[in-house]
Amino acid sequence: MQKIHPFLWFDTQAEEAMNFYVSVFKNSKAGEIIRYGEAGPGPKGAVMTASFELDGQPFTALNGGPHFKFTEAVSFSIDCHDQAEVDLYWDKLTADGGAPGQCGWLRDKYGLAWQVVPSELRALVGDPDPAKADRAMAAMLQMTKIDLGKLRQAHAG
Repeated sequence: MQKIHPFLWFDTQAEEAMNFYVSVFKNSKAGEIIRYGEAGPGPKGAVMTASFELDGQPFTALNGGPHFKFTEAVSFSIDCHDQAEVDLYWDKLTADGGAPGQCGWLRDKYGLAWQVVPSELRALVGDPDPAKADRAMAAMLQMTKIDLGKLRQAHAG
């Protein structure tokens, strides 16, 4: 068991969110659901927590009520191998009410922030040649979803 794992606070959508995330990521599975009892604070029988794994990373979703909302101050970064993988995750996570952000960031339909980033991005914007790195960075700053082809073109000059 990992010592540290994300614990996500939802209003009432913990089980729905778990099922959505498990459908988006390969090698993922739903886990234990714990329901509120007589003591509450939620309605008896309602989902309190839903545990799940996304590609081996454990998560817990809590139905804690409307008190707290997600912000971009915390996000999950998806390390993508190529443009097809960027497109896949971007499309799935922005579907049904998700919203694109800048520079590869998005919010899913639950308001959770994600960064959908090709692995190659680090090499392009971190190139030891400052002119190449600056061109790649300038191109990325104009993007919502990362376009690896355009980044490579900008990097090359």
